[in-house]
Amino acid sequence: MILSEIDPSNRLQRVIALRWFGIAAELGLVLLMRKWLGGGAALGPVLGILAAQAALNIHAAVPGRRTHPVSDRMLFAQLLFDVGALTGIAYLAGGSRNPLISLYLPWIAVGSAMLETRQAAALVAASIACYTFVNFVHADIHVHNPAKAFQIHMAGMLLTFVFSAAMIGWFVARLTAAVRQRDAQLAAAREAALRSERLLALGNLAAGAAHELGTPLATMAVLAGEMLQEPDLPAPLHADLDLMRTQIAECKRIITELATQAGTSRAESAQPIALDAWLAELLGRWRRQRPQIEPRVTLAGTRPGPRIAAETTLGQALLNLFNNAADASPDAVEIAADWDAEALDLRVADRGAGIAPEIEGLLGREPVSTRGAGLGMGVLLAYAAIERAGGTLAFSERADGGTLASVRLPLRSLGADALTPAPAAAHERRFLERTT
Repeated sequence: MILSEIDPSNRLQRVIALRWFGIAAELGLVLLMRKWLGGGAALGPVLGILAAQAALNIHAAVPGRRTHPVSDRMLFAQLLFDVGALTGIAYLAGGSRNPLISLYLPWIAVGSAMLETRQAAALVAASIACYTFVNFVHADIHVHNPAKAFQIHMAGMLLTFVFSAAMIGWFVARLTAAVRQRDAQLAAAREAALRSERLLALGNLAAGAAHELGTPLATMAVLAGEMLQEPDLPAPLHADLDLMRTQIAECKRIITELATQAGTSRAESAQPIALDAWLAELLGRWRRQRPQIEPRVTLAGTRPGPRIAAETTLGQALLNLFNNAADASPDAVEIAADWDAEALDLRVADRGAGIAPEIEGLLGREPVSTRGAGLGMGVLLAYAAIERAGGTLAFSERADGGTLASVRLPLRSLGADALTPAPAAAHERRFLERTT
């Protein structure tokens, strides 16, 4: 049934809670009727039945049992035991004339939601049979004042209704919450699957482009080199061609790296490096790609930083955020990083137009772009890579205009030794000296 498909590990816990409700209702009504009528059901057998139910609850509530899913057969047996206990108390308390008889309904509701169809039908049939039995066969309760007995009967019906409504209402509320949680999990899983399919298709396109772009880039590099050999080339044009050749070389490097990484596992693509050296190398690559950008960079943290093994896609995700900020406001890009032994906090800020309300809810789920050019895949790829690394990415509006992208990466998920970070290697120290 519904609940057995949603959350089988919690079914026993719900039955335990409902059984305590039932024990309280049965004991309370029996004691009240004895007090008001001056007699009633034999208290000893009733207390024995309730003690058996309480013992079953205590046995089922053992921590080792509550952490494992309970089988449908075991759950059916427990609910059938509760129906039998209620039948025994009803037999002792006057049969179907006792208001307790309405407590069959909560157990039928619980069983119908938790059990398979055949077992639920069997529980309903057993409840009907027990009701029919105590209607004809029960212990007689002598009543000396019929008028008072009728008033007590009406009060008992009211109390039974209150207990039944509380039991069913609590159970249905928990069931509804479980359904909503299941729906939210399914929606998140479907969204993740669609995003993975889109990223896989993009990866296939990127791999094909890496092979096809090699020849035209080589041709442009040759032409730029030949033009630079012209003796009468104007100085401004010489500088532009030199920049063009540098950018072509950077494109070839990226394509070569992409082709190299294709077919390697994520672990193979991640090389151990100090966190501060990784950030400095990443910023150096970005500055070579965008030489016209002069960002304000702040790196705060222990030197050398904890050693990490970040895969290539994570670095590319941060480059996408840098490029988005540069496209939004080329003259006002701020990059701040702070880290400790546990996590890296990175903030990328710009002074652009901000995030349009119509695309704010699509960030990380759909390819969106505020520019006419481009496919808007940068943010989508950044979200995917950062979430895969166990981190979070959030965008917010800045007070004076612009956008702030906040990234938090737990270093343990990147393979960092947060407690005893190893010293940086010699080539990493030389790289830091060149970049700082």
